[in-house]
Amino acid sequence: MRIAYPGGDVPAGTGVCTDEVIRSYRAVGIDLQREVHEDMENHFAAYPRKWNASRAAVPRTDTNIDHRRVPNLMVFFSRKGKGLPLSTNAADYHPGDLVTWNLGAGITHIGIVVDQKSPETGRYLIVHNIGQGPQMEDVLFNWRIIGHYRYAGNLRDRN
Repeated sequence: MRIAYPGGDVPAGTGVCTDEVIRSYRAVGIDLQREVHEDMENHFAAYPRKWNASRAAVPRTDTNIDHRRVPNLMVFFSRKGKGLPLSTNAADYHPGDLVTWNLGAGITHIGIVVDQKSPETGRYLIVHNIGQGPQMEDVLFNWRIIGHYRYAGNLRDRN
């Protein structure tokens, strides 16, 4: 599916976990589609190439999908944001933090910590989408955490 660039999005009913992160950042004026694309164009070797390598003789960026792949976002947030320590202490995860998980069998997942807490555990909730549409749930420790990041956006894009 072709999407606009910059500012493109898929219909909300067809989104995946990365779309929730992208939409959250767009809500505060940050276009991850553009920011990831620009960084990939300038530092392509830093990003995984497992998708492009099988499709093109010369791997290249794709504004339709690159920002929607968890491993690409992990590289981007490591490069342009702040990588934080992995922890089993819920107090180390704060609203706005991004968390990535390994679900097994090479499947990765991403969510964003929000400022609402679970009444049962007292942990901050996570907004994510794992096949049932956008959810806000206490899932921080449901899977093996493989990434923890903070990203405040590119200051040049702020109005």
